[in-house]
Amino acid sequence: MFPEYDVIVVGAGHAGCEAAAAAANMGSKVLLATMNMNTIAQMSCNPAMGGLAKGQIVREIDALGGYSGIITDKSMIQFRMLNRSKGPAMWSPRAQSDRMRFAEEWRMALENTLNLDFWQEMVTGLIVKNGQVKGVQTSLGIEIPGKAVILTNGTFLNGLIHIGEKRFGGGRSGERSATGITEQLIELGFEAGRMKTGTPPRVDGRSLNYEAMEEQQGDEIPSKFSYLPSTSTLSKQRSCFITYTNNQVHETLQTGFDRSPMFNGRIKGLGPRYCPSIEDKINRFAERDRHQIFVEPEGWDTVEVYVNGFSTSLPEDVQYTALKQIPGFENAKMFRPGYAIEYDFFPPTQLGQTLETKLIDNLYFAGQINGTTGYEEAACQGLMAGINAHLKVHQRDPLILKRSEAYIGVLIDDLINKGTQEPYRMFTSRAEFRLLLRQDNADLRLTPLSHKMGLATEERYNLTMTKMHETSKLINDLKQKKYKQQELNPKLEALDSAPVKDKSSLYQILKRPDLDINTVLNLTEDESFIHKYDAEIRQQAEIQIKYETYIQRERENSEKLMNLENQKINPDFDYNQISSISSEAREKLLKIKPTTLGQASRISGVSPSDVSILMVYMNK
Repeated sequence: MFPEYDVIVVGAGHAGCEAAAAAANMGSKVLLATMNMNTIAQMSCNPAMGGLAKGQIVREIDALGGYSGIITDKSMIQFRMLNRSKGPAMWSPRAQSDRMRFAEEWRMALENTLNLDFWQEMVTGLIVKNGQVKGVQTSLGIEIPGKAVILTNGTFLNGLIHIGEKRFGGGRSGERSATGITEQLIELGFEAGRMKTGTPPRVDGRSLNYEAMEEQQGDEIPSKFSYLPSTSTLSKQRSCFITYTNNQVHETLQTGFDRSPMFNGRIKGLGPRYCPSIEDKINRFAERDRHQIFVEPEGWDTVEVYVNGFSTSLPEDVQYTALKQIPGFENAKMFRPGYAIEYDFFPPTQLGQTLETKLIDNLYFAGQINGTTGYEEAACQGLMAGINAHLKVHQRDPLILKRSEAYIGVLIDDLINKGTQEPYRMFTSRAEFRLLLRQDNADLRLTPLSHKMGLATEERYNLTMTKMHETSKLINDLKQKKYKQQELNPKLEALDSAPVKDKSSLYQILKRPDLDINTVLNLTEDESFIHKYDAEIRQQAEIQIKYETYIQRERENSEKLMNLENQKINPDFDYNQISSISSEAREKLLKIKPTTLGQASRISGVSPSDVSILMVYMNK
């Protein structure tokens, strides 16, 4: 009934969609298996993409040739660049999305992808022979052969939904959970665990009093995610709103704590520290008398509203009573209550750098199955798993992004070396080279790599090369544009900027923190030069000039790290023969089997002295 596929992707959430698209666009014959084709790429939580560090990941996905940025641009209803008051390393794009259009755009993109087939049914098991995956088995008993399999099951593996004292099986509201895979993987020797996450109630926007809230508009001049010119910026936007809980709300919520599955011990899974439930917030931060609530519209043409910051698993009557005590929600009508969900995950230390499992050849894990949280974290794992599954099936070298090359590299490196004791979420603070990993230069960092291995298109590559060339040309032009002090000083004085003592170039002037590139360009009277370069090139040149010293320092530090990365370790190396390393280090090294000294140095429990001993031993 089925041919042998190069890659079978199980699950059609954000990870699965990116995995399937990447492998198919690179030339693999791909099957995307999902329990419900009507929920492909559904935004299960809030209707938004990007944010702090997450926005950088979406930009990186786009630079590599993935679809998340393009789909977001086509379906967004608001765009904001966060942290503009800080340095460019902290700037993070974020978009509110139209939930229904987001899923629709993803499905259309997948249906228009060559080499990609679909199958709607639950996958209940893997076909494994001699330590290698050979395909999947479905609930109807159908065997589908495949050279590689990528599991992106999200919250569906033995999913259990909690609302107060009620609990029932499900991977998402209104959808059944997936069974069979966890049990088989445990039999094959994998370690499994349980995690939990939650979602807030949805309400009828027509029943809210927005005048009692603070309006949060999009950027006056909105940008977008994709580097391609095929998507456009918004000409109109929908506002979000901000309101706050209060002591009355907190007291009402506390009346349901005895029926909360989180507090009475029914939920055993590990929960997200950085996106806690509202009951967890008022319990952990008892000294705070209010918590912020973001009121987010679900799309252009729907009245449904997402109550961000009010994630809960309390009984529905307690949820509703507390909601109506929030300013602006006095007459709120609830569409559906919030709930918590428990699901199976597999500690990601069981994976290699390509996201292939160590126990079973050609089997890859991506997304929440690895203990992460968030659309963006899932999507980038799916993309990398899809790329690497294709490369391995076609006997090509893998793509492994370094920590100094991408936030995606940081995320995967963290997961496979440190594991996670709670749902992993990306932050800018996790990246030691974040000035190199800016949202504005993801294409310069990653598109040439992706083009070389066959994913980024020729159009995307040419755009990146043009940007690189034009930026270098502008920087050089600014160095060449030199003026005498008597020409510059009157203009600088008018700008309340310090005078120069000698002949200076515009390049030197731009290094001043109080002057931006547009102001500096206007110091010259050469009209053709002033209008020669577009806004993106100007911004890129300004960042490279102003932060030149810091960027160079980070590059030097990353090169030092590369010395360790270049020292390879045989995966079958026997650490038992080194008696002088600590027992904890030996245990972790034997478990994770790092492939380089750099990777070994980042494993939790491996000390610098252990690395030094390893280095001496290897040099011998």
